[in-house]
Amino acid sequence: MNLETTWLGLKLKNPLVPSASPLSRDLDMARRLEDAGAAALIMYSLFEEEILAEEEQLSRLMEFQDLGHGEADSYLPLHPDYRSGLDEYLEQLQALKAALDIPVIASLNGSSESGWVEHGRELEQAGADALELNIFFIPDPTQSATEVDERYVAILRRLRAAVHIPITVKLAPFFSSPGHLVLQLEQAGANGVALFNRFYQPDLDLDSLEVRPQLELSAPHEALLRLHWIGKLHDRVRLSLSATGGIHDAEQALKMLLAGASVVHQCSVLLEQGPQALTHTLDGITAWMEDKEYASLSQLIGSSCQQHSIDPEAWDRINYLNTLHSY
Repeated sequence: MNLETTWLGLKLKNPLVPSASPLSRDLDMARRLEDAGAAALIMYSLFEEEILAEEEQLSRLMEFQDLGHGEADSYLPLHPDYRSGLDEYLEQLQALKAALDIPVIASLNGSSESGWVEHGRELEQAGADALELNIFFIPDPTQSATEVDERYVAILRRLRAAVHIPITVKLAPFFSSPGHLVLQLEQAGANGVALFNRFYQPDLDLDSLEVRPQLELSAPHEALLRLHWIGKLHDRVRLSLSATGGIHDAEQALKMLLAGASVVHQCSVLLEQGPQALTHTLDGITAWMEDKEYASLSQLIGSSCQQHSIDPEAWDRINYLNTLHSY
């Protein structure tokens, strides 16, 4: 059984790639993920806000260090072993590269147009096999859909001009025309897109009236939205499509692959069950392929996308009407 796939130009032994999560902070856990079947690993995200806050705090320290003490004007109170959040991320990336035999992808999370150019170069130099660009941007009500799309494309273009390794863009589903944006990103140099990002929404405490963070792990039904767009985009784009969100076992993974995903990402199920969830998913994929007499994963990927579907219209409005009539 040949489970090899190509993602972002990288040859992988199978289609299972754990997505960005705290699991990649621990080298032993990363090794366990590889042993359980991970074909590549996306690191936890490097957040633009944390780096900027750290730089601002350091800047204030330097600017006001001599207040009331003239002799401190030339004194820099930095310990020689001081390590910034960026330093720690680069060190962990290098440690993962040394410990693992699979590709390691760095993840950048931010929203500014200029914030990631230099960091992208540093991650490339540290050995990242690819970059995941995770743009977290909540538009102002005065901004149009076109302006929002242009912001995403502009951020990608600047990063693409700065690095030579593959870039995949992790997108949210909240766009007027996700398919058109994917085409724009491909033209701007993206090697892949991940569909779709799950944003953690804040909640409101009815007692204190404070806005509180709320973490909800994914559920299998969320995979359907990913399935729809991957099935529509396969054969319409040349870049790699990856599915993320709601993929908890072989059933969801197989549907994504049949629709056209080159790889599938898992996160929530790994946080809940540990690395063995990867093994269960991989075993389920293999068993199904053997039962259906597939010799390789390449035969399977995209074979049921909209372009190859027996009934292409079922991917669109006719499916909506049939669903309502069948209730």
